[in-house]
Amino acid sequence: MIEYIKQLFSLEDFKKRLFYTLFMLAIYRFGSHIPLPGIDTNALQEFFKSFEGTLFYLYDIFSGGNLSRMTLFALGVMPYISASIMMQLLTVAVPELQRLAKEEGDYGRYKINQYTRYLTLFVAFVQSIGIAVWLQGQVSPRGTPIVPDTGILFSITTIIALVSSTMFLVWVGDRITEKGIGNGMSLLIFAGIVAGFPSAGIRIWDMLRNGDISPFAFVGAILFILAVVVGIVFIQEAERRIPIQYPRRQVGRQEIVGSSSYLPIKINPAGVIPIIFAQSLLIIPSTILGFMQNPIARALHDAFNPTTLPYNILYIAFIIFFTYFYTAVLINPVDVADNLRKGGAFIPGVRPGQDTQKYLEYIVNRLALVGAIFLSVVAVVPIFVSLWLNVPFYFGGTTALIVVGVALDTINKLEAQLLQQRYNKYRRKVK
Repeated sequence: MIEYIKQLFSLEDFKKRLFYTLFMLAIYRFGSHIPLPGIDTNALQEFFKSFEGTLFYLYDIFSGGNLSRMTLFALGVMPYISASIMMQLLTVAVPELQRLAKEEGDYGRYKINQYTRYLTLFVAFVQSIGIAVWLQGQVSPRGTPIVPDTGILFSITTIIALVSSTMFLVWVGDRITEKGIGNGMSLLIFAGIVAGFPSAGIRIWDMLRNGDISPFAFVGAILFILAVVVGIVFIQEAERRIPIQYPRRQVGRQEIVGSSSYLPIKINPAGVIPIIFAQSLLIIPSTILGFMQNPIARALHDAFNPTTLPYNILYIAFIIFFTYFYTAVLINPVDVADNLRKGGAFIPGVRPGQDTQKYLEYIVNRLALVGAIFLSVVAVVPIFVSLWLNVPFYFGGTTALIVVGVALDTINKLEAQLLQQRYNKYRRKVK
């Protein structure tokens, strides 16, 4: 490990990219402590303590705690993530976008990225309007208004601040991707989640010292977190390798000998997206019902509590559905089979064309089932373990998948950079 770090820091390009990434993340964390103007922060803090288990609590995790503090980066990069998911779905549904993605190369990717940013601007604008209007009608449990001076001026200021800050974060993410290390958007979410780990750890340690949790529960929580991390690393890195054979062919007077390769498919190609979709669908009704004072609404709100059996049954059903749905969006067996046929490649023992398509559908469906079971376990089990151990788990299934997934992706890119450097040195020696 030490030798690996030494090799990385011996690369001049790596050091530049690392310091650039840290500088951009420092800007992000600095902006995360600047509150929106016109808000009573003490009243806001009291107000958000009652929102655990709602949509706002879920969104707050992804925004790095910025939503509960109502900082400039309260929306975080979630409008961009939402816009990206919508564009992926539209690319499958709209023929023109599908043509751009498949046939236009770099220009097509540029146009789709441009449309994604326009959609991000629209999503951020709509969400900022909702936050500005919603905040002006809320009071803390003590009856203190969150916005002392309501009016059109507060709304305009809040909308401009939130939208411009979101687009600034999109720019920061793009700069990190281009000049830094790893995927910029993922690293911003990663940084926001990880920033909450120290305070969560201190809170658990204080509970241990005060006797609120037993040493057995504390050790059990640590072991469980390690087990979750190991499981996520194993599943996220695992892949099904389908053998591919290229036949012998003649190019001019030269005969090219046939070769073999493989088609890698991740065991969990959908990533964390199915969990995010499932949580959003289940938590939105709970959040809306929480604002109603009707006894029936309160009973339904209690039924949508994340610790209840009906909630978790629906949760698992939605995760399985969205895993299959999003896997189908990401991996199209028809396109893969067609590309193999055009390249003259085939799967040994499977005829090209429709038979290859059916074989790939069979493989993808089996992998989707494994991925769905894995995501269901990671999403649901931490909830019941935290109840059993009486430990507040900040490191839940969704956050664990994001943190470990981003870390693995960054490490893989660093290894690729090291490999490229060694290859360049080898080429210079050969010359």
